[in-house]
Amino acid sequence: MKKFLILIGFLTISSYAQKTVEVDLSNPRATIYTHLYFLQSDSYQPVKSATTIQGYKGDKAIQKAIRLKKIMDGKGLFVDFNRISSDPNFSDTIGYVNSYKYVLFPSRMPLISVEKIDNKWLYSSETIRNIDVMYSEVFPWYVQKIQNIIPAVGHKKLFGLEIWQFMAVVVLLILVIVLFYITKRIAFFILQKVQYRITRNQNEEVKKVLKKLAHPISLLVVIAFIGRVFPSLQFSLEVNTFAFLGLNIAKTIFWIYVFLKLVQVVIQIYAEFAKRTHGKLDDQLVPILNNFLTGIVIFLGVLKLLTLFGVDTTTVIAGASIGGLAVALASQDTVKNLIGTFMIFLDKPFHIGDWIEADSVVGTVEEVGFRSTRIRAADTSIYQIPNSKLAEIVINNKGLRLYRRYNTQLGLRYDTPPELIEAFVKGIKEIIVAHPETRSESFNVEFTGFGDSSLLIMLNMYFKSLEWGTEQSSKHRLHIAIVKLAKVLGVEFAFPSSTVMIEQFPDKNTIDLKYNTAQSTIDMAIQKTVEEFKKSDSK
Repeated sequence: MKKFLILIGFLTISSYAQKTVEVDLSNPRATIYTHLYFLQSDSYQPVKSATTIQGYKGDKAIQKAIRLKKIMDGKGLFVDFNRISSDPNFSDTIGYVNSYKYVLFPSRMPLISVEKIDNKWLYSSETIRNIDVMYSEVFPWYVQKIQNIIPAVGHKKLFGLEIWQFMAVVVLLILVIVLFYITKRIAFFILQKVQYRITRNQNEEVKKVLKKLAHPISLLVVIAFIGRVFPSLQFSLEVNTFAFLGLNIAKTIFWIYVFLKLVQVVIQIYAEFAKRTHGKLDDQLVPILNNFLTGIVIFLGVLKLLTLFGVDTTTVIAGASIGGLAVALASQDTVKNLIGTFMIFLDKPFHIGDWIEADSVVGTVEEVGFRSTRIRAADTSIYQIPNSKLAEIVINNKGLRLYRRYNTQLGLRYDTPPELIEAFVKGIKEIIVAHPETRSESFNVEFTGFGDSSLLIMLNMYFKSLEWGTEQSSKHRLHIAIVKLAKVLGVEFAFPSSTVMIEQFPDKNTIDLKYNTAQSTIDMAIQKTVEEFKKSDSK
Protein backbone atom coordinates (compact mmCIF):
# COMPACT_ATOMS: atom_id res chain seq x y z
CA MET A 1 0.00 0.00 0.00
CA LYS A 2 2.81 2.37 0.86
CA LYS A 3 4.62 1.66 -2.40
CA PHE A 4 1.39 2.25 -4.28
CA LEU A 5 0.93 5.70 -2.71
CA ILE A 6 4.51 6.63 -3.54
CA LEU A 7 3.95 5.55 -7.14
CA ILE A 8 0.75 7.61 -7.37
CA GLY A 9 2.56 10.68 -5.95
CA PHE A 10 5.44 10.27 -8.38
CA LEU A 11 3.09 9.98 -11.33
CA THR A 12 1.21 13.12 -10.16
CA ILE A 13 4.42 15.13 -9.86
CA SER A 14 5.63 13.85 -13.21
CA SER A 15 2.43 14.82 -14.94
CA TYR A 16 2.53 18.27 -13.34
CA ALA A 17 6.17 18.76 -14.37
CA GLN A 18 5.35 17.75 -17.92
CA LYS A 19 2.56 20.30 -17.91
CA THR A 20 4.86 23.10 -16.75
CA VAL A 21 7.44 22.51 -19.48
CA GLU A 22 5.04 23.06 -22.32
CA VAL A 23 5.85 26.01 -24.59
CA ASP A 24 3.53 28.91 -23.81
CA LEU A 25 3.69 32.19 -25.73
CA SER A 26 0.26 33.52 -24.84
CA ASN A 27 1.36 36.41 -22.58
CA PRO A 28 4.56 38.22 -21.48
CA ARG A 29 5.09 36.14 -18.34
CA ALA A 30 4.61 32.83 -20.14
CA THR A 31 7.02 33.78 -22.95
CA ILE A 32 9.82 34.87 -20.63
CA TYR A 33 9.28 31.82 -18.43
CA THR A 34 9.46 29.55 -21.49
CA HIS A 35 12.72 31.13 -22.62
CA LEU A 36 14.49 30.86 -19.26
CA TYR A 37 13.03 27.58 -18.03
CA PHE A 38 14.22 25.55 -21.00
CA LEU A 39 17.77 26.84 -20.58
CA GLN A 40 18.15 25.66 -16.96
CA SER A 41 20.53 22.80 -16.32
CA ASP A 42 17.82 20.49 -15.05
CA SER A 43 15.36 21.32 -17.87
CA TYR A 44 17.70 22.09 -20.75
CA GLN A 45 15.78 22.07 -24.05
CA PRO A 46 17.17 24.96 -26.12
CA VAL A 47 14.94 24.17 -29.09
CA LYS A 48 11.87 25.02 -27.04
CA SER A 49 13.54 28.09 -25.59
CA ALA A 50 14.35 29.29 -29.12
CA THR A 51 10.65 29.45 -29.96
CA THR A 52 10.57 32.82 -28.16
CA ILE A 53 12.97 34.29 -30.76
CA GLN A 54 11.30 35.84 -33.77
CA GLY A 55 12.84 35.96 -37.22
CA TYR A 56 15.29 33.07 -36.71
CA LYS A 57 15.06 29.29 -36.72
CA GLY A 58 17.29 26.37 -35.89
CA ASP A 59 20.81 26.88 -34.53
CA LYS A 60 20.71 30.63 -35.10
CA ALA A 61 17.59 31.00 -32.95
CA ILE A 62 19.14 28.78 -30.27
CA GLN A 63 22.30 30.91 -30.27
CA LYS A 64 20.24 34.09 -29.83
CA ALA A 65 18.25 32.57 -26.96
CA ILE A 66 21.36 31.35 -25.16
CA ARG A 67 23.16 34.67 -25.61
CA LEU A 68 20.15 36.59 -24.32
CA LYS A 69 20.09 34.50 -21.15
CA LYS A 70 23.86 34.95 -20.68
CA ILE A 71 23.41 38.71 -21.01
CA MET A 72 20.82 38.73 -18.23
CA ASP A 73 22.89 36.42 -16.04
CA GLY A 74 26.09 38.37 -16.66
CA LYS A 75 24.45 41.68 -15.68
CA GLY A 76 22.80 40.08 -12.66
CA LEU A 77 19.31 40.79 -13.98
CA PHE A 78 17.06 38.64 -11.84
CA VAL A 79 13.61 38.10 -13.34
CA ASP A 80 10.78 38.38 -10.82
CA PHE A 81 7.88 36.60 -12.51
CA ASN A 82 5.43 37.94 -9.94
CA ARG A 83 5.96 41.41 -11.39
CA ILE A 84 5.54 40.41 -15.02
CA SER A 85 2.10 40.82 -16.53
CA SER A 86 0.15 37.73 -17.55
CA ASP A 87 -2.38 39.75 -19.55
CA PRO A 88 -2.47 38.54 -23.20
CA ASN A 89 -3.48 42.06 -24.26
CA PHE A 90 -1.00 43.94 -22.12
CA SER A 91 -0.22 47.41 -23.44
CA ASP A 92 2.86 49.19 -22.18
CA THR A 93 2.70 52.50 -20.30
CA ILE A 94 6.00 54.04 -21.35
CA GLY A 95 5.03 55.85 -24.50
CA TYR A 96 4.32 53.29 -27.22
CA VAL A 97 1.10 54.07 -29.04
CA ASN A 98 -1.20 51.24 -30.16
CA SER A 99 1.51 48.68 -29.37
CA TYR A 100 1.56 45.61 -27.16
CA LYS A 101 4.99 45.61 -25.59
CA TYR A 102 6.53 44.73 -22.23
CA VAL A 103 10.02 45.91 -21.16
CA LEU A 104 11.70 43.60 -18.65
CA PHE A 105 14.27 45.98 -17.16
CA PRO A 106 13.25 49.59 -18.01
CA SER A 107 16.02 51.28 -16.00
CA ARG A 108 18.97 48.88 -16.34
CA MET A 109 18.51 47.33 -19.80
CA PRO A 110 15.56 48.80 -21.71
CA LEU A 111 16.53 47.03 -24.95
CA ILE A 112 15.22 43.68 -23.64
CA SER A 113 11.48 43.48 -24.26
CA VAL A 114 8.74 41.22 -25.60
CA GLU A 115 5.97 42.21 -27.96
CA LYS A 116 2.75 40.72 -29.26
CA ILE A 117 2.87 39.47 -32.86
CA ASP A 118 -0.44 38.07 -34.09
CA ASN A 119 -1.50 36.06 -31.04
CA LYS A 120 1.97 35.24 -29.73
CA TRP A 121 4.30 37.09 -27.44
CA LEU A 122 7.92 36.98 -28.68
CA TYR A 123 11.10 38.87 -28.00
CA SER A 124 10.85 42.16 -29.87
CA SER A 125 12.65 42.88 -33.12
CA GLU A 126 14.59 45.59 -31.28
CA THR A 127 15.85 43.03 -28.76
CA ILE A 128 16.79 40.48 -31.46
CA ARG A 129 18.61 43.15 -33.45
CA ASN A 130 20.73 44.19 -30.44
CA ILE A 131 21.50 40.80 -28.88
CA ASP A 132 24.96 40.52 -30.43
CA VAL A 133 25.81 44.11 -29.53
CA MET A 134 24.73 43.64 -25.91
CA TYR A 135 26.58 40.34 -25.71
CA SER A 136 29.83 41.90 -26.93
CA GLU A 137 29.43 44.66 -24.32
CA VAL A 138 28.85 42.22 -21.47
CA PHE A 139 31.42 39.69 -22.65
CA PRO A 140 34.17 41.56 -24.57
CA TRP A 141 36.42 39.90 -27.15
CA TYR A 142 39.13 39.06 -24.65
CA VAL A 143 36.85 36.81 -22.57
CA GLN A 144 36.93 33.97 -25.09
CA LYS A 145 40.68 34.33 -25.54
CA ILE A 146 41.25 34.10 -21.79
CA GLN A 147 39.00 31.04 -21.64
CA ASN A 148 41.08 29.35 -24.34
CA ILE A 149 44.42 29.84 -22.53
CA ILE A 150 43.20 28.73 -19.09
CA PRO A 151 44.72 25.29 -18.35
CA ALA A 152 42.60 22.40 -17.16
CA VAL A 153 43.71 22.88 -13.56
CA GLY A 154 42.25 26.39 -13.64
CA HIS A 155 38.77 24.96 -14.15
CA LYS A 156 38.91 22.90 -10.99
CA LYS A 157 36.38 24.07 -8.40
CA LEU A 158 37.09 25.32 -4.92
CA PHE A 159 34.20 26.35 -2.66
CA GLY A 160 31.90 26.19 -5.67
CA LEU A 161 34.06 28.50 -7.83
CA GLU A 162 36.74 27.70 -10.38
CA ILE A 163 40.36 28.48 -9.50
CA TRP A 164 40.79 30.90 -12.41
CA GLN A 165 37.89 32.95 -11.03
CA PHE A 166 39.71 33.39 -7.70
CA MET A 167 42.84 34.50 -9.53
CA ALA A 168 40.82 36.86 -11.73
CA VAL A 169 39.31 38.48 -8.64
CA VAL A 170 42.81 39.12 -7.21
CA VAL A 171 43.97 40.64 -10.50
CA LEU A 172 40.80 42.76 -10.63
CA LEU A 173 41.45 44.12 -7.12
CA ILE A 174 45.00 45.12 -8.04
CA LEU A 175 43.79 46.88 -11.20
CA VAL A 176 41.08 48.64 -9.20
CA ILE A 177 43.57 50.03 -6.66
CA VAL A 178 45.92 51.30 -9.37
CA LEU A 179 43.03 52.80 -11.36
CA PHE A 180 41.68 54.52 -8.24
CA TYR A 181 44.91 56.42 -7.47
CA ILE A 182 45.47 57.39 -11.11
CA THR A 183 41.92 58.66 -11.70
CA LYS A 184 41.92 60.53 -8.36
CA ARG A 185 44.92 62.62 -9.41
CA ILE A 186 43.53 63.19 -12.90
CA ALA A 187 40.09 64.17 -11.55
CA PHE A 188 41.58 66.67 -9.09
CA PHE A 189 43.75 68.20 -11.83
CA ILE A 190 40.79 68.58 -14.20
CA LEU A 191 38.53 70.01 -11.48
CA GLN A 192 41.17 72.61 -10.59
CA LYS A 193 41.49 73.66 -14.22
CA VAL A 194 37.70 73.97 -14.62
CA GLN A 195 37.37 75.93 -11.37
CA TYR A 196 40.13 78.34 -12.40
CA ARG A 197 38.58 78.94 -15.82
CA ILE A 198 35.26 79.80 -14.15
CA THR A 199 36.45 81.94 -11.23
CA ARG A 200 39.90 83.09 -12.43
CA ASN A 201 41.31 82.75 -8.92
CA GLN A 202 42.61 80.12 -6.53
CA ASN A 203 40.50 79.71 -3.40
CA GLU A 204 41.77 77.47 -0.62
CA GLU A 205 38.28 76.58 0.61
CA VAL A 206 37.20 75.58 -2.89
CA LYS A 207 40.44 73.64 -3.31
CA LYS A 208 39.68 71.59 -0.18
CA VAL A 209 36.21 70.77 -1.48
CA LEU A 210 37.64 69.79 -4.88
CA LYS A 211 40.02 67.35 -3.20
CA LYS A 212 37.07 65.72 -1.46
CA LEU A 213 35.13 65.75 -4.74
CA ALA A 214 37.92 63.96 -6.65
CA HIS A 215 37.68 60.99 -4.26
CA PRO A 216 34.10 59.84 -5.10
CA ILE A 217 34.62 60.66 -8.79
CA SER A 218 37.53 58.22 -8.92
CA LEU A 219 35.41 55.67 -7.06
CA LEU A 220 32.68 56.07 -9.68
CA VAL A 221 35.24 55.36 -12.41
CA VAL A 222 36.35 52.27 -10.48
CA ILE A 223 32.75 51.09 -10.10
CA ALA A 224 32.14 51.57 -13.82
CA PHE A 225 35.28 49.54 -14.53
CA ILE A 226 34.18 46.74 -12.19
CA GLY A 227 30.69 46.72 -13.73
CA ARG A 228 32.28 46.41 -17.16
CA VAL A 229 34.67 43.60 -16.25
CA PHE A 230 32.75 41.63 -13.62
CA PRO A 231 30.42 39.75 -16.04
CA SER A 232 33.56 38.39 -17.73
CA LEU A 233 34.29 36.39 -14.56
CA GLN A 234 31.18 34.30 -15.37
CA PHE A 235 29.82 33.93 -11.87
CA SER A 236 26.37 32.53 -11.27
CA LEU A 237 23.20 34.60 -11.59
CA GLU A 238 22.84 34.77 -7.81
CA VAL A 239 26.39 36.10 -7.35
CA ASN A 240 26.03 38.59 -10.20
CA THR A 241 22.67 39.80 -8.87
CA PHE A 242 24.12 40.43 -5.43
CA ALA A 243 27.31 42.00 -6.83
CA PHE A 244 25.53 44.37 -9.21
CA LEU A 245 23.04 45.36 -6.52
CA GLY A 246 25.95 46.32 -4.29
CA LEU A 247 27.68 48.16 -7.15
CA ASN A 248 24.51 50.10 -8.01
CA ILE A 249 23.93 51.03 -4.37
CA ALA A 250 27.54 52.19 -4.04
CA LYS A 251 27.32 54.08 -7.33
CA THR A 252 24.14 55.87 -6.21
CA ILE A 253 25.65 56.79 -2.84
CA PHE A 254 28.81 58.11 -4.50
CA TRP A 255 26.75 60.14 -6.97
CA ILE A 256 24.83 61.65 -4.07
CA TYR A 257 28.15 62.50 -2.44
CA VAL A 258 29.48 64.00 -5.69
CA PHE A 259 26.44 66.22 -6.16
CA LEU A 260 26.54 67.28 -2.50
CA LYS A 261 30.16 68.35 -2.96
CA LEU A 262 29.27 70.07 -6.23
CA VAL A 263 26.62 72.00 -4.30
CA GLN A 264 29.33 73.05 -1.83
CA VAL A 265 31.60 74.18 -4.68
CA VAL A 266 28.81 76.17 -6.32
CA ILE A 267 27.76 77.72 -3.00
CA GLN A 268 31.39 78.59 -2.17
CA ILE A 269 31.86 80.30 -5.54
CA TYR A 270 28.55 82.12 -5.12
CA ALA A 271 29.57 83.17 -1.59
CA GLU A 272 32.78 84.69 -2.96
CA PHE A 273 30.71 86.54 -5.56
CA ALA A 274 28.22 87.70 -2.92
CA LYS A 275 31.04 89.14 -0.80
CA ARG A 276 32.02 91.40 -3.68
CA THR A 277 28.50 92.81 -4.07
CA HIS A 278 27.34 95.91 -2.20
CA GLY A 279 24.26 94.39 -0.60
CA LYS A 280 24.32 91.77 2.13
CA LEU A 281 21.05 90.10 1.11
CA ASP A 282 23.03 87.93 -1.33
CA ASP A 283 25.10 86.71 1.62
CA GLN A 284 21.90 85.71 3.42
CA LEU A 285 20.81 83.74 0.35
CA VAL A 286 23.90 81.50 0.60
CA PRO A 287 22.70 79.23 3.47
CA ILE A 288 19.13 79.16 2.13
CA LEU A 289 20.30 78.14 -1.35
CA ASN A 290 22.66 75.58 0.17
CA ASN A 291 19.86 73.93 2.17
CA PHE A 292 17.51 73.97 -0.82
CA LEU A 293 19.97 72.34 -3.25
CA THR A 294 21.12 69.83 -0.63
CA GLY A 295 17.50 68.80 -0.02
CA ILE A 296 16.90 68.24 -3.75
CA VAL A 297 20.04 66.08 -4.10
CA ILE A 298 19.14 63.93 -1.09
CA PHE A 299 15.51 63.54 -2.22
CA LEU A 300 16.46 62.41 -5.73
CA GLY A 301 19.18 60.14 -4.34
CA VAL A 302 16.75 58.42 -1.99
CA LEU A 303 14.32 57.90 -4.88
CA LYS A 304 17.10 56.25 -6.89
CA LEU A 305 17.97 53.98 -3.97
CA LEU A 306 14.33 52.96 -3.66
CA THR A 307 14.25 51.89 -7.32
CA LEU A 308 17.21 49.58 -6.69
CA PHE A 309 15.17 47.76 -4.05
CA GLY A 310 12.19 47.40 -6.39
CA VAL A 311 10.08 50.25 -5.04
CA ASP A 312 7.90 52.00 -7.62
CA THR A 313 9.04 55.64 -7.40
CA THR A 314 5.94 56.89 -9.24
CA THR A 315 3.87 55.67 -6.31
CA VAL A 316 6.22 57.38 -3.87
CA ILE A 317 6.12 60.65 -5.83
CA ALA A 318 2.33 60.49 -6.15
CA GLY A 319 1.99 59.87 -2.43
CA ALA A 320 4.41 62.67 -1.65
CA SER A 321 2.47 65.00 -3.96
CA ILE A 322 -0.86 64.19 -2.33
CA GLY A 323 0.68 64.45 1.12
CA GLY A 324 2.37 67.69 0.15
CA LEU A 325 -0.91 69.10 -1.10
CA ALA A 326 -2.62 68.17 2.15
CA VAL A 327 0.17 69.74 4.18
CA ALA A 328 0.08 72.85 1.99
CA LEU A 329 -3.67 73.24 2.51
CA ALA A 330 -3.23 72.76 6.24
CA SER A 331 -0.40 75.30 6.45
CA GLN A 332 -1.36 78.05 4.06
CA ASP A 333 0.42 80.67 6.15
CA THR A 334 3.71 78.78 5.83
CA VAL A 335 3.31 78.56 2.05
CA LYS A 336 2.48 82.28 1.89
CA ASN A 337 5.58 83.08 3.93
CA LEU A 338 7.72 80.92 1.62
CA ILE A 339 6.37 82.76 -1.42
CA GLY A 340 7.02 86.03 0.39
CA THR A 341 10.62 84.93 0.94
CA PHE A 342 11.08 84.34 -2.79
CA MET A 343 9.59 87.77 -3.55
CA ILE A 344 11.95 89.46 -1.10
CA PHE A 345 14.99 87.82 -2.69
CA LEU A 346 13.73 88.65 -6.18
CA ASP A 347 12.75 92.29 -5.55
CA LYS A 348 15.45 92.99 -2.92
CA PRO A 349 13.58 95.84 -1.16
CA PHE A 350 16.33 95.88 1.47
CA HIS A 351 19.68 94.33 2.34
CA ILE A 352 21.09 92.88 5.52
CA GLY A 353 22.14 95.78 7.75
CA ASP A 354 19.68 98.30 6.24
CA TRP A 355 17.69 100.55 8.57
CA ILE A 356 14.05 100.23 7.53
CA GLU A 357 10.61 101.37 8.60
CA ALA A 358 7.84 98.83 8.04
CA ASP A 359 4.52 100.00 9.51
CA SER A 360 5.25 100.47 13.21
CA VAL A 361 8.50 98.48 13.14
CA VAL A 362 11.73 100.47 12.85
CA GLY A 363 15.13 98.89 13.01
CA THR A 364 18.04 97.12 11.31
CA VAL A 365 17.52 94.01 9.16
CA GLU A 366 19.59 91.20 10.67
CA GLU A 367 18.41 88.04 8.93
CA VAL A 368 16.00 86.89 6.23
CA GLY A 369 14.84 83.31 6.78
CA PHE A 370 12.50 80.94 4.97
CA ARG A 371 9.52 82.01 7.06
CA SER A 372 10.26 85.40 8.64
CA THR A 373 12.65 88.33 8.74
CA ARG A 374 14.42 89.39 11.92
CA ILE A 375 14.69 93.14 12.62
CA ARG A 376 16.56 94.60 15.58
CA ALA A 377 15.11 97.84 16.92
CA ALA A 378 17.12 100.75 18.36
CA ASP A 379 16.52 99.43 21.89
CA THR A 380 18.13 96.10 20.78
CA SER A 381 14.81 94.23 20.93
CA ILE A 382 14.01 91.78 18.12
CA TYR A 383 11.01 91.85 15.77
CA GLN A 384 10.09 88.70 13.80
CA ILE A 385 7.93 89.76 10.84
CA PRO A 386 6.37 87.05 8.60
CA ASN A 387 7.73 87.38 5.07
CA SER A 388 4.22 87.23 3.58
CA LYS A 389 3.31 90.42 5.48
CA LEU A 390 6.68 92.06 4.78
CA ALA A 391 6.23 91.47 1.03
CA GLU A 392 2.88 93.32 1.08
CA ILE A 393 3.40 96.36 3.33
CA VAL A 394 5.11 99.64 2.43
CA ILE A 395 8.79 99.60 3.41
CA ASN A 396 10.79 102.79 3.88
CA ASN A 397 14.37 101.66 3.36
CA LYS A 398 16.51 104.31 4.96
CA GLY A 399 19.54 102.16 4.21
CA LEU A 400 19.21 103.06 0.52
CA ARG A 401 19.53 106.78 1.17
CA LEU A 402 22.45 108.42 -0.57
CA TYR A 403 23.08 110.66 2.45
CA ARG A 404 21.68 111.23 5.92
CA ARG A 405 19.79 114.52 6.14
CA TYR A 406 20.06 116.62 9.28
CA ASN A 407 17.62 119.49 9.84
CA THR A 408 17.30 121.61 12.98
CA GLN A 409 16.76 125.17 14.20
CA LEU A 410 19.02 127.27 16.41
CA GLY A 411 17.41 130.00 18.52
CA LEU A 412 19.31 133.24 19.36
CA ARG A 413 18.28 135.89 21.87
CA TYR A 414 16.11 138.70 20.48
CA ASP A 415 18.66 141.31 21.49
CA THR A 416 21.41 139.76 19.30
CA PRO A 417 22.76 142.46 16.93
CA PRO A 418 22.27 141.85 13.18
CA GLU A 419 26.06 141.89 12.68
CA LEU A 420 26.51 138.96 15.06
CA ILE A 421 23.61 137.07 13.47
CA GLU A 422 25.33 137.38 10.11
CA ALA A 423 28.66 136.40 11.67
CA PHE A 424 27.11 133.40 13.42
CA VAL A 425 25.51 132.16 10.17
CA LYS A 426 28.77 132.68 8.26
CA GLY A 427 30.77 130.83 10.91
CA ILE A 428 28.41 127.81 10.84
CA LYS A 429 28.74 127.64 7.05
CA GLU A 430 32.52 127.58 7.28
CA ILE A 431 32.39 124.87 9.95
CA ILE A 432 30.18 122.72 7.68
CA VAL A 433 32.60 123.20 4.77
CA ALA A 434 35.51 122.20 7.01
CA HIS A 435 33.68 119.12 8.39
CA PRO A 436 34.99 115.97 6.60
CA GLU A 437 31.71 114.03 7.07
CA THR A 438 29.35 116.61 5.54
CA ARG A 439 28.39 117.45 1.98
CA SER A 440 30.00 120.88 1.63
CA GLU A 441 28.28 121.49 -1.73
CA SER A 442 24.74 121.01 -0.43
CA PHE A 443 23.57 122.74 2.76
CA ASN A 444 21.52 125.68 3.98
CA VAL A 445 22.14 127.94 7.01
CA GLU A 446 19.79 130.95 7.04
CA PHE A 447 17.96 133.31 9.41
CA THR A 448 14.44 132.10 8.66
CA GLY A 449 12.07 133.69 11.16
CA PHE A 450 11.00 134.93 14.54
CA GLY A 451 9.98 132.50 17.21
CA ASP A 452 8.13 133.07 20.44
CA SER A 453 11.35 133.40 22.41
CA SER A 454 14.16 133.46 19.83
CA LEU A 455 15.46 134.43 16.44
CA LEU A 456 15.38 131.23 14.36
CA ILE A 457 18.44 130.05 12.42
CA MET A 458 17.62 127.12 10.13
CA LEU A 459 20.34 124.46 9.68
CA ASN A 460 19.76 121.95 6.85
CA MET A 461 22.64 119.69 5.76
CA TYR A 462 23.65 116.12 4.84
CA PHE A 463 26.10 113.65 6.35
CA LYS A 464 27.98 111.34 4.02
CA SER A 465 28.01 108.22 6.18
CA LEU A 466 24.87 106.05 6.30
CA GLU A 467 25.88 104.38 9.54
CA TRP A 468 23.82 105.57 12.49
CA GLY A 469 26.76 105.60 14.91
CA THR A 470 28.99 107.56 12.53
CA GLU A 471 26.18 110.07 12.00
CA GLN A 472 25.83 110.68 15.74
CA SER A 473 29.60 111.15 16.11
CA SER A 474 29.57 113.66 13.23
CA LYS A 475 26.70 115.58 14.85
CA HIS A 476 28.62 115.71 18.10
CA ARG A 477 31.65 117.34 16.49
CA LEU A 478 29.41 119.78 14.60
CA HIS A 479 27.48 120.80 17.72
CA ILE A 480 30.64 121.34 19.77
CA ALA A 481 32.06 123.58 17.05
CA ILE A 482 28.82 125.64 16.90
CA VAL A 483 28.79 126.08 20.69
CA LYS A 484 32.42 127.23 20.63
CA LEU A 485 31.62 129.67 17.81
CA ALA A 486 28.73 131.17 19.82
CA LYS A 487 30.96 131.55 22.87
CA VAL A 488 33.75 133.27 20.95
CA LEU A 489 31.31 135.62 19.21
CA GLY A 490 29.50 136.36 22.47
CA VAL A 491 26.20 135.07 21.06
CA GLU A 492 23.77 133.44 23.45
CA PHE A 493 21.14 130.84 22.68
CA ALA A 494 17.60 131.74 23.72
CA PHE A 495 15.23 129.72 25.83
CA PRO A 496 11.57 130.36 26.78
CA SER A 497 11.51 133.38 29.13
CA SER A 498 9.51 136.45 30.14
CA THR A 499 10.90 140.01 30.21
CA VAL A 500 9.66 142.53 32.79
CA MET A 501 9.93 146.16 31.65
CA ILE A 502 11.48 148.22 34.49
CA GLU A 503 12.90 151.18 32.52
CA GLN A 504 10.29 153.67 33.94
CA PHE A 505 11.01 152.84 37.58
CA PRO A 506 13.04 155.60 39.28
CA ASP A 507 16.75 154.89 39.77
CA LYS A 508 16.50 151.60 37.80
CA ASN A 509 18.66 150.92 34.76
CA THR A 510 17.91 148.51 31.94
CA ILE A 511 19.78 145.15 32.05
CA ASP A 512 21.42 145.21 28.67
CA LEU A 513 24.08 142.81 27.33
CA LYS A 514 27.19 144.33 25.83
CA TYR A 515 27.88 142.88 22.38
CA ASN A 516 31.15 143.44 20.54
CA THR A 517 30.22 144.11 16.93
CA ALA A 518 33.61 145.19 15.67
CA GLN A 519 34.19 143.52 12.29
CA SER A 520 37.82 142.69 13.01
CA THR A 521 36.88 140.98 16.23
CA ILE A 522 34.12 139.02 14.47
CA ASP A 523 36.42 137.86 11.67
CA MET A 524 39.11 136.86 14.13
CA ALA A 525 36.59 134.89 16.22
CA ILE A 526 35.28 132.98 13.21
CA GLN A 527 38.78 132.20 11.92
CA LYS A 528 39.91 131.02 15.35
CA THR A 529 36.90 128.74 15.78
CA VAL A 530 37.21 127.16 12.31
CA GLU A 531 40.96 126.55 12.73
CA GLU A 532 40.40 124.92 16.10
CA PHE A 533 37.71 122.71 14.57
CA LYS A 534 40.04 121.61 11.76
CA LYS A 535 42.80 120.80 14.26
CA SER A 536 40.47 118.79 16.51
CA ASP A 537 39.09 116.87 13.52
CA SER A 538 42.57 116.01 12.23
CA LYS A 539 43.38 114.47 15.60
